[in-house]
Amino acid sequence: MKRDTMISQPKGSSELRDPTACRLPEVEPAFALCIEKTRRNIRRLADEPKSGAWAVDGNYFAFPEGFYDISNWTSSFFTGMALLAWRQTGEGFFLQQVQRLAPHYRLKVYEHERDTMHDLGFLYSLYSVALFKLTGESAHRQTALRAATVLAGRFETQGQYLRAWGRMEEQGTDYAGLTIIDSMMNLPLLFWASDQCGDRRYRDAATRHADTTLRHLVRADGSVFHAYRFDPRTGQALGPNNYCGYSVDSHWARGAAWAIYGFALSYGYARDPRYLETSLNLARKFVANLDAAAIPAWDFKLPPARNPLRDSSAAAIAVCGIQELLRHQPAEAGLRAAARRMLARLCSQEYLDFDASCPGLLRQAQVGDGAGRGRNAYASWGDYFLMEALTNELVPGQPFW
Repeated sequence: MKRDTMISQPKGSSELRDPTACRLPEVEPAFALCIEKTRRNIRRLADEPKSGAWAVDGNYFAFPEGFYDISNWTSSFFTGMALLAWRQTGEGFFLQQVQRLAPHYRLKVYEHERDTMHDLGFLYSLYSVALFKLTGESAHRQTALRAATVLAGRFETQGQYLRAWGRMEEQGTDYAGLTIIDSMMNLPLLFWASDQCGDRRYRDAATRHADTTLRHLVRADGSVFHAYRFDPRTGQALGPNNYCGYSVDSHWARGAAWAIYGFALSYGYARDPRYLETSLNLARKFVANLDAAAIPAWDFKLPPARNPLRDSSAAAIAVCGIQELLRHQPAEAGLRAAARRMLARLCSQEYLDFDASCPGLLRQAQVGDGAGRGRNAYASWGDYFLMEALTNELVPGQPFW
């Protein structure tokens, strides 16, 4: 199924003042804070392109990773926020700053394509695809299609999955034969490309990867493995693995959130009822694991003796995933109520940093500190998905994905 090419144009600031546009009282002040911080952050990113992934103190711009580094998957959370700001306010400043980055995004997939990984979906859905949907400029479409081609080149026909990490020619590393649950969020780039140019190879790679994920990474009880390993030569399934959760058999909250949203988005494109059912089951499991704090522990299967650090970013992603689910299943009142509780909690002072001088928005996102461990920091991905969730509350509409 083809999504519309163009999405809604900037609405104008008056819509932000319409009290009927939001459903939670916390939404408008939180969204205004997102706008304020994004105005500063996007200029800094355009002045010095880098990843800005996460920071203990919220200063993303001290993070040492460069824009062209192979491990960069986060730059577009800043551009995505700026484009949400432009779409909602109509302030040309946001678009101008995002456009300054266009040469870098083009170079990354035309001249640095060896130094990319599966997260091209995160990078280019929230940059080139979003810009094309908003402006109709063909140059952004061309860059996005190139990114989709590079991503499709990571599809391993032996095993039917997208390889997550490492250069494709490197077959002797720990990353050979590895796929991870996060890749579900990279599939929209492939679906979009297929709809744009009519080439089914993109769609086939996306659906086959989704089917492999469903078969090997989603457990019968509605939890997920973080990673799965295949023989890189034969494609034989070797078994689950873990790089981000507490253990191989645990239930990493952010991974579950990626899967909720990724399967819901895949259903929107492919209309395969298995994807919708899977997303619903994962969401119900996620919600069932929440306690009175409303924000999930970073792993739902932590032993009692382990510190149950909260993960605000997992909550923000899950809210967006549930919002996407509700487009297809609006009668899911329990999921709607849980999403509202999480969003309201994220907008509280415990999680939301109202200090305008701090680039970061959400405190207490879990970041990787080695398998089996976690620590809290500000995370650029948590900030983006919070702003997307707030935007959906203000003016429900089509996401950039």
